[in-house]
Amino acid sequence: MNETLTRALSGVLYIAILISATLYLNSFLALFGILLMLTVSEFCDLVKLPKRIAFPLALLAYIAFSFFIQNQTIDFIFWIVTFFISIKAMLFLFENKEADLTIASKYLYLIGYIVFPFLLITRLPLIDTIFNPKIIIGLFILIWINDTMAYVVGKSIGKRKLFERISPKKTIEGFLGGLVFAVISSVFIAQYYIFQPIIYWVIIAIIVGVLGTIGDLIESKFKRVAGVKDSGKIMPGHGGILDRLDSIIFAGPFVFLLYQILNYVS
Repeated sequence: MNETLTRALSGVLYIAILISATLYLNSFLALFGILLMLTVSEFCDLVKLPKRIAFPLALLAYIAFSFFIQNQTIDFIFWIVTFFISIKAMLFLFENKEADLTIASKYLYLIGYIVFPFLLITRLPLIDTIFNPKIIIGLFILIWINDTMAYVVGKSIGKRKLFERISPKKTIEGFLGGLVFAVISSVFIAQYYIFQPIIYWVIIAIIVGVLGTIGDLIESKFKRVAGVKDSGKIMPGHGGILDRLDSIIFAGPFVFLLYQILNYVS
């Protein structure tokens, strides 16, 4: 089968499963539990972390804090840990050397770069206590638009490299193009889909465009250190689950924080 067609079909299937499962709370939590475990598996392969420890740790944390234990204090702790690990990941991104990670760093990234962001993302549709799948679907739509238009614009007019050492194909023009189209799309999402103030979703689009791109670069750094092109092979033409979710697991916690701030001041 033609590679472009294979890529398109697997992408459509992925989007269809994601959107349909997100419409209902139980299927949403189940799907993201599965995605978490697949992501943990791929991350362990990248950094050579024992799965016999990582799997139970991630699974128990997800079951406990997605289905049974939910309160704002715990969410705040998750966010603080995620924030500091995000800073650590960005520093790792800009390190010139590509030395092996220590075992402590691997577990810190597992918790603060993978597990806690997943937990915070599952909180997003429940921000207002009533399950609202439009928040998470709208967020994914912005990520898809940003990624797609960054690729299209970069392919068409991109000349200046964004971060050539880590991701040779990304360009500054592509980054700005994706960001602009995401911001434009956020206006329509806010006004005609989710019915929230436009400024909320413009800010979310900026978070997606900037932090989502950084998240993509960080995952590329992990792959470069591991010496692989993709995090996995589960999606023909696209790579692994981490390849598809690298933007949202880095940007999602900051969208969660934005909603927490908006709820506090309103």
